[in-house]
Amino acid sequence: MRNRACICLVILLLSLSEMSLSGNVLVLPGEYSHWHNMRVIVDELLNRNHSVTVLTHSASPTLKSDQNDRFEFMTFTIDMVQQEADNMWQKFINVLLNSSSTSFQKLVSFWNMMSEMYNYTQVVCNGMLGNRDLVILLKNLHFDVLLYDPMMPCGDLMAEALELPSVMSLRISFAYTLERLCGQMPAPPSYVPAAAAQGHLTDHMDFTERLENMLLYVIHTAMFKLQQKLSFDKYFSELTGKPTTLCDSTSKADIWLIRTYWDFEYPRPLVPNFKFVGGLHCKPAKPLPKEMEDFVQSSGDEGIVVFSLGSMIKNLTKERANTIALALGQIPQKVLWRYTGEKPDTLAPNTRLYDWIPQNDLLGHSKTKAFITHGGTNGLYEAIYHGVPMVGLPLFGDQPDNLSHMTTKGAAVTLDFNKMDSNDLTQALNDVINNPSYKESIMRLSRIHHDQPMKPLDQAVFWIEFVMRNKGAKHLRVEAHNLTWYQYHCLDVAAFLLSIIALVVFISVKTCSWFLRKCFKRTQKDKKSKKE
Repeated sequence: MRNRACICLVILLLSLSEMSLSGNVLVLPGEYSHWHNMRVIVDELLNRNHSVTVLTHSASPTLKSDQNDRFEFMTFTIDMVQQEADNMWQKFINVLLNSSSTSFQKLVSFWNMMSEMYNYTQVVCNGMLGNRDLVILLKNLHFDVLLYDPMMPCGDLMAEALELPSVMSLRISFAYTLERLCGQMPAPPSYVPAAAAQGHLTDHMDFTERLENMLLYVIHTAMFKLQQKLSFDKYFSELTGKPTTLCDSTSKADIWLIRTYWDFEYPRPLVPNFKFVGGLHCKPAKPLPKEMEDFVQSSGDEGIVVFSLGSMIKNLTKERANTIALALGQIPQKVLWRYTGEKPDTLAPNTRLYDWIPQNDLLGHSKTKAFITHGGTNGLYEAIYHGVPMVGLPLFGDQPDNLSHMTTKGAAVTLDFNKMDSNDLTQALNDVINNPSYKESIMRLSRIHHDQPMKPLDQAVFWIEFVMRNKGAKHLRVEAHNLTWYQYHCLDVAAFLLSIIALVVFISVKTCSWFLRKCFKRTQKDKKSKKE
């Protein structure tokens, strides 16, 4: 009887412990592959008995309510219909992919696109923060932490409105502007290359490259501050009713979950609340669907090539599609190509088109020899996880920088998507498949990725739970956030010390001058007295 009572007591204590550790998490996700990455974190939080509510807007191109979802799904209405949002994102892609435009036309198109993106930001923020009923409802749900992707506008302002600690999940931003200027992450231009710096700068730079890198940082910083000043700062101040800048709100994130790791990044200084969790979505491969497995097995000893340009690229121009299909037909491997556009005229029997492919499972297959990728972080990390060399076709955003890292580390060959011909792509595939150095390099990165004290997903969830347990992580926030730019660089101290030095030099010169004059006058008097 006593043993049974002890067992019941232990079970009760364990259940109470489990209940006490559970939290209430509000999630503001990004779109497309950003949501895929965050969905993995959401699922793991649910597995650990946390309650999760995902909040998105009515025109989201990615997130739709699903009866099978284990989390709560909330949608707020914005003044934009689904078709408008889809057209905006497609226009953004078309601007970046258009190779026939002149530089001036691209600049004008990009400026117009940024204006549309800013309008989109205003519409989403107004629909979220301008909806007082929504804010009150969320307050009454008593969340413990807000997890957000900066791709969802005003996530930081929502955390402030709900008085919640926040965790931000992001891939390194363009030229590290968000991290440098808002997160206070040091970025010495002498050995930290500006992200997306034309894809050729590494952490080993000669004088000319360091000069270029410095200029890039200056230009990117000026552009970021100008855009922030002209648009976001004024709008954020109107929303909050007090002077607020983009960096003011962003910098309040307690933990920054960076979706890369040292298998990818160049070594660099960090601040305590930056946690690198690259590849958190990666997992062992599962068996393929039978039809797909049969096609893979039919490749024999030659193996297969996996090809995907990500979730945002639905189709290509006919000319580009034919160029790629012609190149794929010239290699002995079988090719599985995720592509929803019109079937290319030059498509060869060794290539099959799929609306969707189980990319992680294919990359983990023993017959996979190479991966053709646009350089998105998710696919890149799946290739690192499974040790598959890459041929990179970067399109926009952080993709050129991602593939530059892989190329300089010897794990990929990068081509210009708009300028390459069929022979270029065929040659690149033959190189990464037949030259063992590429396989050796990617396997070295894979070993580094797997050799961690804690799995990336476990680390991401740990820091979210850490923030919940401690009601934030302000003790990890560096004091640099509270310093002005001249205080941060100790320019006031330098000016003070230079003033002291100048004063000492001035007094010394004056004193020496006075003594010299005295000595000169005495000498003159002595000479005069001798003459007399």
